[in-house]
Amino acid sequence: MSDCVFCSIVAEESPAYRLYEDEQSLAFLDVEPATRGHTLVVPKSHHETMTDMSESLAGDVFRTVHRVAGALESVCPLRGYNVVQSNGVAAGQEVFHAHLHIIPRYEDDTVALEWCTEGADETTRQDIADTVCEELVSQS
Repeated sequence: MSDCVFCSIVAEESPAYRLYEDEQSLAFLDVEPATRGHTLVVPKSHHETMTDMSESLAGDVFRTVHRVAGALESVCPLRGYNVVQSNGVAAGQEVFHAHLHIIPRYEDDTVALEWCTEGADETTRQDIADTVCEELVSQS
């Protein structure tokens, strides 16, 4: 896509600090990092959301997340990391090319990943579980 910043980075038309790439995915430093080493992992082909990708491609992208997260653990004095992936405006997606954030966490960082919990009674949870399981079976 010509107007997609991540497609532009993949095509080497826009600059990025590239950390890793293979045939299917690319990892590069976030231009507005939450913490030192904040990395984005994208599929090289354009897909708006995670569920727009094939299962195989999603697996390839997550293998890159695994590899890069391990490297960050080895070279940075981090205490942990978050992997964040948002789909759609309601979830906070701002760039509509599927991507995952690897956010290294340090002792005194100020990153806050919080949400308010919403209670669900037993009937509601059972209904959701039954409905999702039926959908997954129908997809098989």
